[in-house]
Amino acid sequence: MAYSDAVSTAREYYNSADADAFYHEIWGGEDIHVGIYLEPDETILTASCRTVEQVARRITKGLHEGSRVLDMGSGYGGAARYLNRTFSCHVTALNLSEVENERHRQLNQEQGIDRIEVIDGSFESIPCEDVSFDVVWSQDAILHSGDRDRVLSEACRVLRPDGELVFTDPMQADDCPPGVLQPIFDRIHLSSLGSPSFYRESGRKAGFSTFTYEDMTDCLVRHYTRVLEETERQASRLVGRVSADYVDRMKKGLQHWIDGGQDGYLTWGILCLQKDGKSS
Repeated sequence: MAYSDAVSTAREYYNSADADAFYHEIWGGEDIHVGIYLEPDETILTASCRTVEQVARRITKGLHEGSRVLDMGSGYGGAARYLNRTFSCHVTALNLSEVENERHRQLNQEQGIDRIEVIDGSFESIPCEDVSFDVVWSQDAILHSGDRDRVLSEACRVLRPDGELVFTDPMQADDCPPGVLQPIFDRIHLSSLGSPSFYRESGRKAGFSTFTYEDMTDCLVRHYTRVLEETERQASRLVGRVSADYVDRMKKGLQHWIDGGQDGYLTWGILCLQKDGKSS
């Protein structure tokens, strides 16, 4: 399967033994995304699960046994399992990392979940038929694409009329000055991040008729601060599981995300787009 350069870079990273061990150990093994914290000392897993619950509440039409959901960039499958358990809906989990997907399938089997289809692939070219999903879902994954217009176009293509795209993504603020996020761009091997105004306009061009954004940037800062705290607290436990070089680069990268959020250059929150009801 041919991937774009950006997707290939992300795939290589998330397939690495260091990344798999780090995210599994530090994030709690269910998800890899920004958490929503009610208390400053909450576990990353608790906050990450709360994000899934909060995003699910933004789906206006509701989910049920007959609903079909596409999770783009599904990671270890925590969101897919929550949606399946809570709403009995069928979930197609599309993810570029075969290593994460294997762990996802194993967790599904251990938890007795069988209505999740895990697919190896990229959201830049979704291997699914047109108008086949009621909801497209994604958490902190679209940033890794070098062609985010295409990702939104693909999401719109596979959605049924009036279907919803609901996602979170670390973004650059609409008024972010040039150059200030270069350390982050270097870290993720890209030249930009999306922004709320970008997703609004790109979504309109793709065929989405409505757009809402709930700014929750404080969660991004709190989350990366918590991950950095846990990385330092669990340093001895990571020895032998994650290379020292990886941990060092991760800590520097986390600080860049924290600084960018505190300086107002980054934003994060829940974005909801609805496909035009006349589109097909």
